[in-house]
Amino acid sequence: MRILVTGGAGFIGSHVVDAYIAAGHHVAVVDNLATGRRENLNPNATFYEVDICDADLLAQVFEQEQPEVVNHHAAQIDVRRSVADPVYDAQVNVLGSLNLLEQARTRGVKRIIFISSGGAIYGEPQHLPCDEDHPVAPLSPYGASKFTIEVYLSVYGTTYGLETAILRYANVYGPRQDPHGEAGVVAIFAGKMLAGETPTIHGNGEQTRDFVYVGDCARANVIALKEGTGRAYNIGTGKETSINELAAVIRDVIGYQGEVVHGPEKTGEVVRIYSDVARAREELGWEAEVDLREGLTRTVAYFRDVGANQS
Repeated sequence: MRILVTGGAGFIGSHVVDAYIAAGHHVAVVDNLATGRRENLNPNATFYEVDICDADLLAQVFEQEQPEVVNHHAAQIDVRRSVADPVYDAQVNVLGSLNLLEQARTRGVKRIIFISSGGAIYGEPQHLPCDEDHPVAPLSPYGASKFTIEVYLSVYGTTYGLETAILRYANVYGPRQDPHGEAGVVAIFAGKMLAGETPTIHGNGEQTRDFVYVGDCARANVIALKEGTGRAYNIGTGKETSINELAAVIRDVIGYQGEVVHGPEKTGEVVRIYSDVARAREELGWEAEVDLREGLTRTVAYFRDVGANQS
C-alpha cells in the first residue's frame, strides 16, 4: 500500500512510519521540520520537506507519490500557542488540513486517517471516563481546530466518498518525545531527574491524565488502514494516573534520590480526564498493551541513551 504520512518526522508520526514500513508498506513523509527532526526519519521512507500550508508543493508530492492512504499527524500542537495566536493555529490545523483533504479528494486517495485529540476537544469532562459521544466543548483554539477537521471529514465522506477514520489520542509518551509536545511532562520529568535536577509539579499533583505508550498508538494506526471507517476512536489506556503517581514511577525507574517540588498550578488546566476505550477494543480489536511502568522504563532507557550519545 502507498501511504503518505504528514508529520512523519515528529515524535508520534515517526513511530507510525516505522510501523507501516515494518508491515511492508511504501511510505512517504511530509514534514516541515518545525518540530519534527531528521534523526526521527525512517531511512526507508521517502522524505519531502514540505509544509502542509503550501498547497502548490503539496500538490507536487501527491502527483509524485500517488498515495492510496493519507495519515495526517502534522499539526500545530501547542495549546498555549493556540490560545495566544488562534489565527496561526487555524492556518495550520484547519487550512493546512483542508489543503490535504483537497489533494486527497482530487487525486483518488481512498482513505484518510486523521489524528485528533482525546482531551482537548472534550474540554472539562461532564462525566468520566470520556467516551466518543461525550459532549464536545473545547477550551482552546487547538481543540476547536481539531474538532473542526473531524466535521470536515464527515462532509468529505458523505459528499465526496472519501473513506475516513479518526483516532483521538490520550496523552502519548515514549521514545523521541519532545518535552514541548503532548504529554511533555514525561520527557520533562525524565530529563530533569536523569540530569540530577529538581522537577517541578504544577499544583498539588492530583490532576489526572491517561498516559498511553507511543508504540500502542502506532499499532492503532496500522489497524486503522482497514478498520474503523467513518468512526472516531479514543486511543488511550482507560486508566487515570495522577501527576504525583507519574513522578513517583519515573523516580523509581531512574533511581532518582533528589527532591520533587510543587509550583503554581497552570491556569485553565483540566483537573481530571481519562478515556473510555471500549469502542476501540470492540470495533478495532485494539487496546493498550504496554503498561505505565514498562512504557516509562523504555522511555527512560531512550533518554539515557540519547544523553550518553550527546556527552
